[in-house]
Amino acid sequence: MQSMKFSTRAIHAGQDPDPATGATIVPIYQTSTYTQTGIGEHRGYDYGRTVNPTRVALETQLAALEDAEFCSAFASGMAATAAVLSCLSAGDHVVVSDDLYGGTYRYFSRVLERYGLTFSYVDMASLDAVRAAVTPQTRLFWAETPTNPLLKLVDIAALASIKRPGQLLAVDNTFATAYLQSPLALGADVAVYSTTKYIAGHSDVIGGAAVTNDRQTAEAIRFYQNAAGGIPGPMDAYLVMRGAKTLAVRMRQHDHNARAIAEFLAARDDVARVHYPGLPSHPQHALARRQMRGFGGMLSFVLRGPASRTFAFAKEVRLFSLAESLGGVESLLCHPARMTHGSIPKEDRERRGVTETLLRLSVGIEDEEDLVADLERALDATLALAAR
Repeated sequence: MQSMKFSTRAIHAGQDPDPATGATIVPIYQTSTYTQTGIGEHRGYDYGRTVNPTRVALETQLAALEDAEFCSAFASGMAATAAVLSCLSAGDHVVVSDDLYGGTYRYFSRVLERYGLTFSYVDMASLDAVRAAVTPQTRLFWAETPTNPLLKLVDIAALASIKRPGQLLAVDNTFATAYLQSPLALGADVAVYSTTKYIAGHSDVIGGAAVTNDRQTAEAIRFYQNAAGGIPGPMDAYLVMRGAKTLAVRMRQHDHNARAIAEFLAARDDVARVHYPGLPSHPQHALARRQMRGFGGMLSFVLRGPASRTFAFAKEVRLFSLAESLGGVESLLCHPARMTHGSIPKEDRERRGVTETLLRLSVGIEDEEDLVADLERALDATLALAAR
């Protein structure tokens, strides 16, 4: 299966016809338990928290998209994150990219620090900064690339060259997906996803996944999956699996539309800055071209003018819904400082560039011209506020 191309794997990996009925589509096995033929005798399935055929099909599919051997699916991206961090012990240290999802920061700082883990947040664009943060207790490097919400990049291969035996590199690949970027092939030990986003792609299910080729890490994550029980239900697994089948075609359109919008915004005098790795002006554009197979559907930008203009703009757009999350077929607008990254202390987030005038776009797959027109109308409608 791994010799096949991406789209073929997305549609066929883990999707064998149902052996009982011949059903072409994997059934939703809505069961919590399985009848055993005798004590200790079963068909590989004993209890729904431990294993479910629909979930197994999803895990097989997602592993195939990474050219990986192992995948564990979870009830959310944060549950997948928790599973990876469960590989650590009290006293261990983690080096983290300083621009990251607010929920991840909240989990690290307000939950895991209470259990004796320590974290150093650094700009991973600087390998010297990464090296300086490493201690004898460092056991994990946690990187987002592109980052949320400033679309910074981390050189995965270079970061992998820093880690030493006994250390792991985990990459949150949610923004890029396996279609645009292959962390494991670049030296990462684990690729982590909120499958809620692009993989499911329709804003109708919550899920997560951790993918790896390292058997020991896979076994630790699988143990945690069963022990903690943060699993997706069979309907959730089915919806993520169905969405993943069209990931390639959707990502191509997300990427196409986001490039057009980034170029449009960058040409506006009333837009102070656009963060998008597909723009030649992005400081890591060359790395993006080398490390990724496209630039994705996420971008952020800063409007000229006071925060009042930003708030007014958010009310003016029509096709971009003001909402949390990202990666669906519909376009979304987010104000990170007050939404996705509100759990980060104000001083910290503003120092990192997450200010009141920053907006994040999850560009959908609507018609490019309609999306640009919607943004243009909202920008023009609030232009008078730019001078204040």
